[in-house]
Amino acid sequence: MPHQQTGKRPTAAESFRTRLGLVIERTGMRPAAFSRFAQVDRSTLSQLLAADSPRLPRADTLIAIATACHVSVDWLLGLSQREEVGAEIIEAMLQIEPHERSPIDERFVAWLREAEGYRIRTVPENLPDFLKTEDVLRFEYRSAAFGSPDSAVGAVGARLDLMRRPDSELEIAAAVQSFITLAHGSGKWEGLPLAMRIEQIEHLKHLYSELYPSLRIYGYTLSEVYSSPFTVFGPKRVALFLGTSYLVLNAVEHVRLFGRRFDELIRLAVIQPHQIEGFLDDLLTEIR
Repeated sequence: MPHQQTGKRPTAAESFRTRLGLVIERTGMRPAAFSRFAQVDRSTLSQLLAADSPRLPRADTLIAIATACHVSVDWLLGLSQREEVGAEIIEAMLQIEPHERSPIDERFVAWLREAEGYRIRTVPENLPDFLKTEDVLRFEYRSAAFGSPDSAVGAVGARLDLMRRPDSELEIAAAVQSFITLAHGSGKWEGLPLAMRIEQIEHLKHLYSELYPSLRIYGYTLSEVYSSPFTVFGPKRVALFLGTSYLVLNAVEHVRLFGRRFDELIRLAVIQPHQIEGFLDDLLTEIR
């Protein structure tokens, strides 16, 4: 009689369930959040994770999970020990997207919409455009193709509308020096009239009062830490601002890396969210 193996080989469903659990664990998400991240029905995900379930995913579900987690379909099914993804998915993990140097940036708004319901965390170059007055926007982008006044105001308004939704959550880590130079009209703001600077700070204070705590600003000082501008769009992507373009990273590991970097910045913050309005009041007192 031929020798019979005593070890039981895992079924395809068991292999898939094990590897699905592994990729969910790597994201650090609960199953409900992972189902939204991978765009997989929540009940379907629960069935796939159920112990002793003989079920394998449908092709569209399998592809959605593999694409979201940047692993190969064969690896998920236990058909290969090679976890690496195909070239087309690798390309999707890292992209260069142009930035037009204008507040009318439909690409950025689209990323915000895709991450709706998730926490957005951003380190801006100075102050996010949607918090600026029209006069300050015009001054900053005076050498760029600003577009019509209506379209610019509409673009800023679209971002404000997103922030006013009940499930919106935005954290901003900004250098306190960016507020100080704006208030005093120094650096890139040299030549901006005092009246416009006062109006900008009052406008920011009003918006912050309206949106807090859905909007939270942390102020760090450049004497302690520096950061290049970047935005974490929930679990979806990270966009690093390079001046004339964005470097967009979609891998889960990159998102978590920049999430940890943001955590470092807020731990070093010298001004906490509940202190922002008092800080702005102090700036107004200095320049009036």
